[in-house]
Amino acid sequence: MSAELRVVPLPRCRAEVRRFLEVSYAIYDGDPNWVAPLLFDLEKVFTDANPLFQHAELQLWVAERAGKAVGRIAGILDHHYNRHQNEQTAFFGYFESVNEPAVSEALFGAVRDWAQRHGQRKLLGPMNPTSNDECGLLVDGFGSDPVLMMTYNPRYYVDLVAAAGFRKAKDLLAYHIDLAHSPLDRLHRIADKCRRRNPDLTFRPVRRRTLQTDLTKIKEVYNAAWEQNWGFVPMTEAEIDFMADRLKPLLVEGLVWLVEDGDEAVAFLLAVPDFNRALKPLRGRLLTPRLLGLLPYLLGWKMPPLGRVIIFGVKEGYRQRGLESVMLAEGLQTGFKIGFREAEASWVLEDNVKMRRLIELFGARVYKTYRLYERDL
Repeated sequence: MSAELRVVPLPRCRAEVRRFLEVSYAIYDGDPNWVAPLLFDLEKVFTDANPLFQHAELQLWVAERAGKAVGRIAGILDHHYNRHQNEQTAFFGYFESVNEPAVSEALFGAVRDWAQRHGQRKLLGPMNPTSNDECGLLVDGFGSDPVLMMTYNPRYYVDLVAAAGFRKAKDLLAYHIDLAHSPLDRLHRIADKCRRRNPDLTFRPVRRRTLQTDLTKIKEVYNAAWEQNWGFVPMTEAEIDFMADRLKPLLVEGLVWLVEDGDEAVAFLLAVPDFNRALKPLRGRLLTPRLLGLLPYLLGWKMPPLGRVIIFGVKEGYRQRGLESVMLAEGLQTGFKIGFREAEASWVLEDNVKMRRLIELFGARVYKTYRLYERDL
């Protein structure tokens, strides 16, 4: 007889959060493409220092058999999201499982029961822990490492999620850009034309010394530019500060741009180097001799060959004026100068036709697809 499967709820304390996070090491043992997240950084997301918990609840579970962890899942109830979207929806996130439907069904069952006890009518995910963070299940484009702050999972997860009764809610697309063969000259011509047509606008890079003061403007653009997007929930000032603190070590001047109309910020671009390539050998831990390999990147002596465009937004009323082309041209030019040979633009909603057309203008192609799933309760 096989050992009994147990799904164990965990409190959100440091020791149990570490136990929860370390489940992934057994799941991805031997997977050549997995990049372990830095544990000390990811653990911050689960602490009360994360302002998400001012308006959200989170419950963790680990699936065990014979004392060995075989899966994990989190349930997230974001009251801010439900008020903004006028829904009764709980998220599932941080899902990991061995390739056994019995394990994944038990994990999803735990989230389902928890969500129903909290009066929710739908499950949506994966959200790790919200749509403003890492989200989506990789469903197409396997066989390569994930780019910084993008999710990764085995191919069999697609079948496990479908078997648990989930259906597609929305696809999120990742675009690959080969900078050496992209029509950057054309992009610069479009950008120059935009500058001439909009002499009242100021285009400037966000620098380390201006980041703290620029954050107020970045917050304004972020919440206004994505307000009408599917599934969007505005971030509070504290949440954006929390995210900025985590991203600040990754900031490279010339990859972050603001557009201003007088004192009003109207557009924003954030791109970062794909430090996953440097972090991969660390396997999530800084206290290792492999840290020496990361030092050239930390000191700025070396740069990864790939960058990721993370945030790219323009306020209503300033769209279709070419502002995106200026920020993109400047950001890609900086990237090319510091050693990028390719870039990923991610993620883009599948039905965001205008953004997709703009990115495709300079030879970008969809090379990975991530899916959000939903299930009625």
